[in-house]
Amino acid sequence: MSRFLFPRWSNLLLPTILLLGAVVPLYVAFIVAYGFSPYTLEVGYQPTQPVPYSHALHAGELGIDCRYCHNTVEHSGFAAVPPTQTCMNCHTAIRPDSPKLAKVKSSYETGMPIEWIKIHNVGDFAYFNHAAHVNRGVGCVTCHGRVDRMEVVYQKSPLSMGWCLQCHRNPIQNLRPPSEVTNMTYDMESLTPSAREALRDQYKINPSENCSTCHR
Repeated sequence: MSRFLFPRWSNLLLPTILLLGAVVPLYVAFIVAYGFSPYTLEVGYQPTQPVPYSHALHAGELGIDCRYCHNTVEHSGFAAVPPTQTCMNCHTAIRPDSPKLAKVKSSYETGMPIEWIKIHNVGDFAYFNHAAHVNRGVGCVTCHGRVDRMEVVYQKSPLSMGWCLQCHRNPIQNLRPPSEVTNMTYDMESLTPSAREALRDQYKINPSENCSTCHR
């Protein structure tokens, strides 16, 4: 009869348990952190809007400037969603009988706004001012991507605190002449490092990293 109560392989159980006890919580923490990160939950968000509006057609093929519809970006912290009247400025004459415009025409006739779904959401605990950025040469494409190529707009950037801080710490990489902020095809490579620095100095760009800048 053997004098050992347990087989020899059981000696490995204790170090295995200790190893798993150390590794598994880290693995779970990683999965939870990644699963709840903006890259997972926000990037790629593409809701179906009540009206099938094509940015690829309007901003891309037709070349309509962003500010025609979002006409508050230069003067306000918010980029306004255009009222139905803005749509009907064109569509009273252009394809007025298209079935895609049924809800637009109904909104125009009844005065009830279209319930557009907001795509780019910043938490209520964070403050962001559109005017402060576009008037200093941060292009729409920097945050929103090439919407002129999007049939249905989606969120391209995470808009997280870390993502914003990357720009605040090195703003010149995203600077262009303010006259070109809505130009989706502007060639950023055409700006030399010295030209970017000149823009930074001209507009006195020195973004704060203080918590109170965004959390007020």
